[in-house]
Amino acid sequence: MTLSNYNVPSSQSYTIQTRLVIPPDTNHIDTIFGGQVLSFIDEIAAITAMRHSNSVVVTASIDSVNFVGSAKVGDILILQAFVASTGRTSMEVYVEVFSENLLKKEKKLTTTSILTMVAVDEDGKPCPVPGVIPETLMQQRLLETAPIRREQRKIQRENNQVN
Repeated sequence: MTLSNYNVPSSQSYTIQTRLVIPPDTNHIDTIFGGQVLSFIDEIAAITAMRHSNSVVVTASIDSVNFVGSAKVGDILILQAFVASTGRTSMEVYVEVFSENLLKKEKKLTTTSILTMVAVDEDGKPCPVPGVIPETLMQQRLLETAPIRREQRKIQRENNQVN
């Protein structure tokens, strides 16, 4: 069986990270810098894609980032990610970030993001990845809408080549 014909459940790639928001991560109003959140998102997406593909990966694109809330010094950040869809060598990774105030017992969504990661071999060349089997309604929806996002990325690449 070739790798490209092999499908694995989305749960195989599911990854969770927990981080404490500390003062160096924040701006002058004590909320976390968006760039710091993006760094955390890129890291968990890479780990998630490596778990799925059993390969080294590189970030091809950050397709969307939606900051819907913020986190303050002392909050806990909870990042959750899974592979939502795959191409021949690429994987879309969906990431959610929550902030949790342990003292107030409040948890809220702060960020959602979709990244495209590409598996590479020891020579840095793209290599095949297994397909993904969705296990929840949300995962199924993300898999079904993946061709639209893939087409949007293609158009963006073409537009970038014109300029």
